[in-house]
Amino acid sequence: MKCFTYFKEKSRSRVQKSAPILKNQSKSDDVSESERVMKSSGSAPSPRGIPEIYEEKAQNLRVFTFSELRQATNNFSRLLKIGEGGFGCVYKGSIKPVEGKGDPLVVAIKKLNRDGYQDHPSLSWIRRLQIMLGAAHGLAYLHEELEIQVIFRDFKSSNVLLDEDFKAKLSDFGLAREGPTAGHTHVSTAVVGTYGYAAPDYIETGHLTSKSDVWSFGVVLYEILTGRRSLERARPRQEQKLLDWVKQYPADSRKFGLIMDSRLDNQYSLTAARKIAKLADTCLVKSAKDRPKMSEVVESLKQIVEVLAVESPPTKYLEDGEDKAVEEKPAKQMGVGESAKRRMAHLAKISENLGGVSTRRFMIMQRSHGFTGSGTVVQVPDTDPGSEGPFSIQSVPIDSEEN
Repeated sequence: MKCFTYFKEKSRSRVQKSAPILKNQSKSDDVSESERVMKSSGSAPSPRGIPEIYEEKAQNLRVFTFSELRQATNNFSRLLKIGEGGFGCVYKGSIKPVEGKGDPLVVAIKKLNRDGYQDHPSLSWIRRLQIMLGAAHGLAYLHEELEIQVIFRDFKSSNVLLDEDFKAKLSDFGLAREGPTAGHTHVSTAVVGTYGYAAPDYIETGHLTSKSDVWSFGVVLYEILTGRRSLERARPRQEQKLLDWVKQYPADSRKFGLIMDSRLDNQYSLTAARKIAKLADTCLVKSAKDRPKMSEVVESLKQIVEVLAVESPPTKYLEDGEDKAVEEKPAKQMGVGESAKRRMAHLAKISENLGGVSTRRFMIMQRSHGFTGSGTVVQVPDTDPGSEGPFSIQSVPIDSEEN
């Protein structure tokens, strides 16, 4: 679809229009085009960014009414529906030229669903980490591997797209800005971005650096852990702001597991989750200069993912408040099951000696599916006078291997 054809055609004459040559200029004042551009860019406090270019072209943008869009999509016909997202459906449309001359322009039109929203997909633990590693690679490339540094300025989960192989792709560079030039520590610019993701130092001063993106990345790391968005006003007041909420559950605390996304179904590595939280904390330190570079974040994530790749499947973590290692729990459960078998074998021998007397037989009360732990008992009634063995009524809990 020819969305930016107009800008490409007009870009050829942009330099001449922005720096016209006056007719009365003397030959001594007549300098080359490249020299004017060089002097202008050298004297400017910072290079122009993408938003400034958009503002320059804003007067040439065409505004459509709802009726025009409805006509372009044949009243949003289902036959023209080509996709659907969290915010609504996307339709193929045909826009007529302004003056009615020429061929119609084929476009994509999204109709807002006011009840819809874009949310985190229910992805597996390892998949989430791989996506974040891919996104980190993308930011590191923009910050450190290009000839001119690019600051994304609006990094958030909804700006990370996934291809058919779930590989992360950064999208929506509408707020991207060139980083500071040599000799400068930051770019002074108007504060833009998305509430809940923008770094506080950038909001307070308007000083933009690559560390602003690092802060945003830390926010998304916590979104991956918790399954929550940075701001959810529908939650209780103390839980509405993600970063304020997670501070109550430090990575090294016993209650850290309470913040983990329930959609993971407890299938994750608690050790790796703690490492991710600590990495997020380094990205979210107040001082921008103390935050890691994205290349360092990439290396940390890569190490975590590589360890998970060689480990066994994630251990199921039960959030019961115990401070004992998760890995010890399966062994303990197995031990209890073996103990139950030994007790049953012992009681079976006793039952052989009492099998001939109906009043002394065992009464085994079980649930419908075998031994089920609590609620299953073995009772040994009192013996008749003169019988062998001083037996008395007992209640013995039977623990199962599976609960």
